[in-house]
Amino acid sequence: MNKVFVVGIGPGGAEYLTGQARAALEASQVLCGYTLYVELIAPLYPGKETHTSGMRQELERCRWALETAQRGKTVALVCSGDSGIYGMASPLLILSPEYPEVAVEVVAGLTAANAGAAVLGAPLGHDFCVISLSDLLTPWETIEKRLRLAAQGEFALCLYNPGSRKRKDFLRTACEIVLAEGRAPDTLCGWVRNIGRPGETAKLLTLAELREEQVDMFTTVYIGNSTTQNVQGRMVTPRGYRT
Repeated sequence: MNKVFVVGIGPGGAEYLTGQARAALEASQVLCGYTLYVELIAPLYPGKETHTSGMRQELERCRWALETAQRGKTVALVCSGDSGIYGMASPLLILSPEYPEVAVEVVAGLTAANAGAAVLGAPLGHDFCVISLSDLLTPWETIEKRLRLAAQGEFALCLYNPGSRKRKDFLRTACEIVLAEGRAPDTLCGWVRNIGRPGETAKLLTLAELREEQVDMFTTVYIGNSTTQNVQGRMVTPRGYRT
């Protein structure tokens, strides 16, 4: 069958795979993706052909998957979290018109925003924005504008890609932007590292304290709004119900 499933595998643990994702992976002859993500799921499907590549080779992976499906194999192009949220569904679908004989099925997954929020409690209980701080594909000026407008809109924030070896000060800058837009220094925040994987860690802290934190690409950061509160050690943003 000339088909590519683009599959969100969640944070990485087998327990986070949806039933739809499991069915797609089982139906596929080839598992394709970033090396780390394929290594997370390949042991669950022994004997299947695999194709892996490194960071910044996303378009090449998409073309490889489409070309392999065009030759008659069923391919699962995997990505962490959800396939459509900072995932591979977008580039794959953009390229897919060049391969009209290949069918594409997008398979949803559990994104880091949801999985990390569950670890902390319910920080995204009301309106929120998800913003990536990586400027590899988005100009920093655009990221800064989105941060300012989200802070002005009183949204709770979930920040992806908050830091790396080359971007050590990006989280500090983001916190300063949010503070400058009126978010209080004692606003409850939190972060989760290695969500759903060995070594998972989490922390609650204030926005002022978050500004001083050192985080990496495996960390997801949450900044509460003015109603977010610590409820017995859990980060909770109320939905607005009145008692």
